[in-house]
Amino acid sequence: MINLAGKTAVVFGLANKRSIAWGIAQQLHRAGATLAICYQNERMKLEAQALIDDLPGASGFQCDVSSDEQIETLFAALKGKYGKLDVLVHAVAFAPAADLRGEFILTSREGFRVAMDVSVYSLIAVSRGAAPLMTEGGSIMTLSFYAAEKVVPNYNVMAIAKAGLECTVRYLASNLGPKNIRVNAISAGPIKTLAARGVGDLSEMLKSHSDRAPLHRNVDQLEVGGAALFLASELSSAITGETLYVDCGYNIMGF
Repeated sequence: MINLAGKTAVVFGLANKRSIAWGIAQQLHRAGATLAICYQNERMKLEAQALIDDLPGASGFQCDVSSDEQIETLFAALKGKYGKLDVLVHAVAFAPAADLRGEFILTSREGFRVAMDVSVYSLIAVSRGAAPLMTEGGSIMTLSFYAAEKVVPNYNVMAIAKAGLECTVRYLASNLGPKNIRVNAISAGPIKTLAARGVGDLSEMLKSHSDRAPLHRNVDQLEVGGAALFLASELSSAITGETLYVDCGYNIMGF
C-alpha cells in the first residue's frame, strides 16, 4: 500500500463530487497525505467545502488560476501553513461553451485565448508557484484527454488546449527535473464531470468509448485517482514528462 504520510499535496479544480479532482483527493487522503484543496470562487465554495470537510485534516482555499495575484496569494498562504509541498494536482480546464459546439473553424479568437489561458498557461503559473516549496523534490500532474492526439467530435478548441498542455508537461519536466520535480499528465477517458458536460454529445462519446475500449467500460474518478496516487508516490520516481493513459485501453484501438 502506498503511504504518503508526511507529504503535502495541493489539488486544483474541485467543483463537486463528480470532479476528477475529488477522486484524486480521496485517493491521496486515503494514503495519508495532508491536503490543500482549491476551488475557483465563492459560488463554488459551498459545495466544495462540504466535500473537503469529509476529509479530516484537509483545508480549502479559493484560487482562480487565471489570476496571477490569486496564485501568488495562495502559495504564500500554503508556505505559511505547510512550509513545503510535495505534490501538485492541476485538474483545471475551461473553454466557452460556444467554442465547444458547432464547427471548429468558427472558433473565436477570445474563446481560443480563454481556453489556452485557463487550461494550459495555468499549469505553468501554478508550477512556478509550487516549485520553490518543493524543497525535497516533488510530483506535479495534470489531466489531459485523447483529443490532444486524434479528432474527437465537438471537443474543438479544448483539444488544441490539451495538445498544448501535453507539450507544456514535457517542457516543465525538462525545466524542473534538476530540482527533482517530476511533471506528468494523466489522459483519462471521458467522465461525466461538470466541465465535460459542456462538450456536445457527451453521452454518445461515453457509449462509443465503452463499446470500443478493450475493457468495454468507462473509467471512473477513483481509478484516475489511483493513477494520480502512483504518480504522487516514490513508485514513479523515474517517470517524468509522460502522458499516462487511464482510459480502459481506448487509446490503443484502431478500428
